[in-house]
Amino acid sequence: MSLKTALDISVSAIEAERLRMEVISSNIANINTTRSLTGGPYQRLSVLFSEKSFSEILSEESSLIEKKLGGVAVDVVKDKSPFKTVYNPSHPDADEKGFVKMPNVNLATEMVDLTEASRMFEAQITAYNTTKKMMQDLMQLP
Repeated sequence: MSLKTALDISVSAIEAERLRMEVISSNIANINTTRSLTGGPYQRLSVLFSEKSFSEILSEESSLIEKKLGGVAVDVVKDKSPFKTVYNPSHPDADEKGFVKMPNVNLATEMVDLTEASRMFEAQITAYNTTKKMMQDLMQLP
């Protein structure tokens, strides 16, 4: 594996964590949205990461590696957990019994996920910088 491939993997991980932070921000922004474009309350989104094995990457041509995410695959999926119901008969989206379906977003969970994503983002930046320094050091060898 070349150092460029290592850089590509770090970049893809950085982009994946950035996407994760954007999804978490969207969840927090829509924590009280009871009416979405698809109808019903906002449905929480989550990000799933999967790996691409090194042997699979190494066996492919190098030109194909550059077009891929470099080992990190990202999927954004809807959370299937049930919506919260709140009794508020004066709400415009209340049903005939006075209950309103609220999004399945928990602020505490989102904040923990956001902290983890930001720490992982920082770790990937460190890995990228370390690899870049290794490349610079190799160029200075006599």
